[in-house]
Amino acid sequence: MLQHLLIFLVTFYHPFYVSVTEIEQVEKSKVIHVSSRIFFDDLEKAIDKKYKTSINILKPKDKKQVNDFIASYVKDHLKIKADGVALTLKFVGYEIEEEAAWCYFEADATATVKQLVIQNNILYEQHDSQINMIHAIVGGKRQSTKLDNPSSSAAFRY
Repeated sequence: MLQHLLIFLVTFYHPFYVSVTEIEQVEKSKVIHVSSRIFFDDLEKAIDKKYKTSINILKPKDKKQVNDFIASYVKDHLKIKADGVALTLKFVGYEIEEEAAWCYFEADATATVKQLVIQNNILYEQHDSQINMIHAIVGGKRQSTKLDNPSSSAAFRY
């Protein structure tokens, strides 16, 4: 019986690779908050490979350096345009939640956004089966989409 269970688990076990990015415009301040949930082990591997380094997100020896690498990696792989204007993402920080790193950014917007265009290929170089979920909230209206590698573009109208 145990052998059958083991065969079943090995046969049907398949790791999944998913990141989640949430984009929300705060109405009163017009600030756009961006947070990306990325499995920290995959993020470490991607950063190590891209920047030819070795970092430890959980126990960083140099927190500023880890912050800089995370900010640079995410900004290279996540581009957002609001009404045709590229947003400048400012890194706020990150925190660990279970097996993932929540990476936080902010961007300024001058008015209520009518359209968002997002390019998101986070971890695509790591996993052919990477999925990137995007949730965007503007004016209280939430829209979502799923991007399967290699698809990396999404647009929302409000």
